[in-house]
Amino acid sequence: MKSSKLQPATRRRWRGSAPRLTPYLFLLPVLVLFAGFKVYPYLYAAWLSLTKIIKGQTTFVGLGNYARLATDPIFYKALSNTLIILITQVPLMLGLALVLAVAFNSMLLKFRSFWRTAYFVPIVMGLVAYGILFSTLLNNHYGLVNFLLESVGLPRVPWLADPLWAKVSIIIALTWHYTGNSAVIYLAQLQSIPGELYEAAEIDGATTWQRFWHITLPGLRPAITLTVVLSTIGTLQLFDEPYVLTNGGPNNATLTIGMYLYQNGFKYFDFGYASAIGYVLTGIIGMIALIQFRFLREKQA
Repeated sequence: MKSSKLQPATRRRWRGSAPRLTPYLFLLPVLVLFAGFKVYPYLYAAWLSLTKIIKGQTTFVGLGNYARLATDPIFYKALSNTLIILITQVPLMLGLALVLAVAFNSMLLKFRSFWRTAYFVPIVMGLVAYGILFSTLLNNHYGLVNFLLESVGLPRVPWLADPLWAKVSIIIALTWHYTGNSAVIYLAQLQSIPGELYEAAEIDGATTWQRFWHITLPGLRPAITLTVVLSTIGTLQLFDEPYVLTNGGPNNATLTIGMYLYQNGFKYFDFGYASAIGYVLTGIIGMIALIQFRFLREKQA
């Protein structure tokens, strides 16, 4: 008798809790997929970074892979190559994107929609496809760029065979591919700046440069922060362009951390060492991103 009297109360409690449980039931598939394809690989990679395959057996070595990494000259070569490309290409690309965004936003520019589309199109092209495109254009023997240089009396440039020019080739390819994307982000932010600010500044006698420095740049600061951080993260993870253009050569001159991780994991099958490289790279990215956020936020304040 008691159980039969409790049944209606139990049903009422279930009905009352059902609306609260419904959102979690809808989120459950996403959470399961996230745990399976994100959380588990991260945790497994962390475990792998503490192991090494010895005589076909996975052996726990603690921080041995990280100690090896600290004395690996090839890792430091890959890190220096990546940082050189980072400090050269990112400011160049973002500076060019800023100039293009200001031009796209100008009422003096004709066919603005055409130019915006034309400069954004490269970002749609696949990474491998445009890497092959540039490897053909910059080929040392039959590339179109060297042909045009010779046609005007200039010497051939060993774009992909010389250590310095190989880095320049990657920087050119990256700038061509990603500048339009950053320009569109800046353009969207520019269009959110009230026009009354420019009108008031012009009435007060401010020059074009003064309006740009005191109105445009402060208004673009959120977009600049976003593009700086995203571009830095993307460059530190650089893989496709050097892999397709130079395969890390010549003489490891364009070997990046991403490529070195790939070589250890899928060429030498040293997954423990590759995982250690991946976690060190994650730490470097997090540290640099934190410094950038803090610096740009302080500048904004």
